Amino acid sequence: MPPAGLFLVARLDGEPVGCGALKVTGSDIGEIKRMWIAPSARGLGIAQRLLETLENHAVALGVDTLQLDTNRALTEARALYARNGYREIPPYNDNPYAHHWFEKRGLRRRA
Repeated sequence: MPPAGLFLVARLDGEPVGCGALKVTGSDIGEIKRMWIAPSARGLGIAQRLLETLENHAVALGVDTLQLDTNRALTEARALYARNGYREIPPYNDNPYAHHWFEKRGLRRRA
C-alpha cells in the first residue's frame, strides 16, 4: 500500500485479466513484481497499459529507478520491458525463478 507500493488488477468486462505490483525498495528505487496477463487477454495491450500505470504510480511515490526480474521462458515480457526502456542488468536479488534482471532509470525526468 502507498507509500510503500501498490497492487493493481486489470479487468476486462469486469473479470480480472492481469495484475502487477510496485514495491518501493529505497528512497528513490522501486521494483515491479507479479506482472501477469491471462492468456485469453494477451495481445490486447493490457501489459503495456499496466506497465505505464505502475511507472506513473512509481513517479508519484518519488521513485526514479525501477527494477524487475523475470524468467527466461517469458520472452514476450522481456520484449515489453526492452521496448519500454528497461536495460538488462546483473542480478540484484537471489530469486531462484529469475534468469533476467532489468532496470529503468530517470523516471522522474520523463514524467
